[in-house]
Amino acid sequence: MARRAIPERTCVGCRKRAPASELLRVVAIGDEAGHISLRPDPARRLPGRGANMHPDPACFAQAVRRRAFGRALRLTGVPDHGALAEHVDAQPPTTGQARPVEGR
Repeated sequence: MARRAIPERTCVGCRKRAPASELLRVVAIGDEAGHISLRPDPARRLPGRGANMHPDPACFAQAVRRRAFGRALRLTGVPDHGALAEHVDAQPPTTGQARPVEGR
């Protein structure tokens, strides 16, 4: 019997590879006025292109500082990340998922 491969994704914050089940999927949602906001997709079901990150404030901060969401989601302009920040801050602390990248 063949084993199924576990899908891996790269965190847009720390750039570490991890199983997709450990990462939070993030999608960009636009409104009628043209404003784009980032939304968490923990169920991994929202339509559109997604970016993945550890649900950790350190990874979120690195991704925002590096402007990684815009590149990963192929966005023009600066998206609003307020809803995503609230979701990440509300998550219980985790151990060993995200490690800071040194020398940057």
